[in-house]
Amino acid sequence: MNLIIDKYTLHFSRDTNSLPPDNTTIIFLHDSLGCVELWRDFPKSIESICNCNVLSYDRHGYGKSSPFTVIQRNNDYLLKEAMILGKILDQLSLSRVVLFGHSDGGSIALLAAALFPEKITGIITEGAHVFVEKKTIKGIKEAVRLFKNTNLKERLFKYHGEKTDAVFKMWTETWLSPSYQSWNIEKYLPKIKCPSLIIQGENDEYGTLEQVYSIVEKTTGESNSLILKNIGHTPHKENPQIVIEKVNQFLRKIGISC
Repeated sequence: MNLIIDKYTLHFSRDTNSLPPDNTTIIFLHDSLGCVELWRDFPKSIESICNCNVLSYDRHGYGKSSPFTVIQRNNDYLLKEAMILGKILDQLSLSRVVLFGHSDGGSIALLAAALFPEKITGIITEGAHVFVEKKTIKGIKEAVRLFKNTNLKERLFKYHGEKTDAVFKMWTETWLSPSYQSWNIEKYLPKIKCPSLIIQGENDEYGTLEQVYSIVEKTTGESNSLILKNIGHTPHKENPQIVIEKVNQFLRKIGISC
């Protein structure tokens, strides 16, 4: 299923016309190298435990959506993605939404909750960033090495095709640029009024627990952290059982029947 947003085609995981209108919709927001397919069966696992619509989409430039039309990102690209998400909510007439965002998707979820508090019922993030850290830069530099010297590019090509180089370049060159080192979205956190579950692995290769502490401390709504031992940047892949269990508890807590 595709939608046209700002003249670009975005690929969605399902027919958006078939969403039961009275249900809460959980929207999954992928990471900096992700797409609908790379969520694998995790959204369906969440759908199986709750009475919610489940939806994910490829952001502009990723997966099966339209390719990038620029060769360089501005430092506010995540804010722009949150505003695009707002347009998606309007076009689909969604007013009761839970966002589940991983990495870049987590940052987008935080920004969207700040921008559209009347539409977002709750947010769940994994490995979200609200500022740039030395550990983030170190992790991205290692990803660049792997892209050059391993089959990482080949594996990503399966999902992004001819867009693969652009997807990788947009992520790494943006975050490694000198101008991006001052990027910070903490000023938006007090505007987040909905409940949130902030998940991070202790061994996250792209950020420290300072990201979690900042989010939990600064958001206005009730915010709880889930710190997972021996887990890296992708908790929903590394330990899906505990993530599904905690998501179930969170949804019940905010009044969504499971």
